[in-house]
Amino acid sequence: MTQRNGTALGREPGQGVGPVAVTGLGVVTPAGGDERAFWAGLRAGRSVARRREELTGIPVDFACAVDGLDVDAAVGGRSVWRMARFAKLALIAARQAVADAGLDPAAWEPGRVGVVLGVGVGGVSVLVDGALKLREQGPQSVSPLLVPMMIPNAAAGEVAIALKAQGPSLAPVTACASGATAIALGRDLLAGGQCDVVVAGGAESVLTPLVVTAFARMGALSTRMDDPASASRPFAADRDGFVLGEGAAMVVLERETDARARGRAPRALVAGAGASTDAYHPTAPEPHGRGAQAAVEAALRDAGWSAYDVQHVNAHGTSTQLNDAMEATLIERVYPHRPPVTAPKGVVGHTLGAAGAIEAVATVLTLEHGVIPPVANLDAPAVEFDIDCVTKECRRQCVETAISHSFGFGGHNVALAFRRA
Repeated sequence: MTQRNGTALGREPGQGVGPVAVTGLGVVTPAGGDERAFWAGLRAGRSVARRREELTGIPVDFACAVDGLDVDAAVGGRSVWRMARFAKLALIAARQAVADAGLDPAAWEPGRVGVVLGVGVGGVSVLVDGALKLREQGPQSVSPLLVPMMIPNAAAGEVAIALKAQGPSLAPVTACASGATAIALGRDLLAGGQCDVVVAGGAESVLTPLVVTAFARMGALSTRMDDPASASRPFAADRDGFVLGEGAAMVVLERETDARARGRAPRALVAGAGASTDAYHPTAPEPHGRGAQAAVEAALRDAGWSAYDVQHVNAHGTSTQLNDAMEATLIERVYPHRPPVTAPKGVVGHTLGAAGAIEAVATVLTLEHGVIPPVANLDAPAVEFDIDCVTKECRRQCVETAISHSFGFGGHNVALAFRRA
């Protein structure tokens, strides 16, 4: 984001850019292939982690996959064959979001529409397949489309092509914060006057033996092989790692005044955003959460809020020992009034570059419906965590303001502040 010391360049502290409206949502996750199914899955609070046949024989053989959706059929058209799975998921979610916003790509001014789509890894399955073909069958077997299919910005490019969006097209890579970074950047494009509409979010699909094994080898994944559905348990005392997932989520962003002028009521408002870097370790968070706190405080300043104005926290909540301990410490310190906390990764797993966008959608739905979904597999947070996690069943509560946390390998921290419209 165009921020220095928590303040957008060219703006004074606390001045902000004015509310940006979320006018459309699109989501494809292991809990469901559209908004309605996703929200029902989160409200049920049950993990969808399952054993995967393609992962048989590796250290961890379960994950959270997008099942029950014919992805190729949902994408349709002649271009489907040239896309890796992460780009297909992104395009499905983007189309959902644009339709939900009541916009028609055939009618908008294409040069004023931007796409910002965060991806953490990209088309690794395409790369692995190409490497195997090269070794076993020789150079002529390697697809000439391997490079444009595997690069992380392929999803942003394909979405822009499909939507005829000719404004800025960006592909931020901030690991597991990528989707949140994309939404913050999309807001900046509107604030800077470069776009009138931005389709922003994240996508990821890396459920391959190589990637799952790599995460397992570094000790990041849960090893509850006897009960995969109980493996992802954010903030639990006996958490032992995350469950890898896949998915995509996209939002349509417009200036609130523009949305209302065309007769569209916002679904929520993006009131603020903040970012920081730990500059501490390639994979481990700074233990005391000082970098993450800087991102949260920047978002609060941008929104013009105090910490006490925050009524709900959608946590990054990975179910790893280090992340959850850092984040719980952060929540205790920054929000002493103990706002209710949820963590969607208990249900859908850790979708890496898509996670921040999926959780942003969940936050918008909480603001709309006055319902905070429970953290899956959690009876109570670890005794050392003095935080108010929603457990076992949904909590009905009118929520006016909420913050969504996103943290990524490399020390990337992003916080998004949302307000009920």
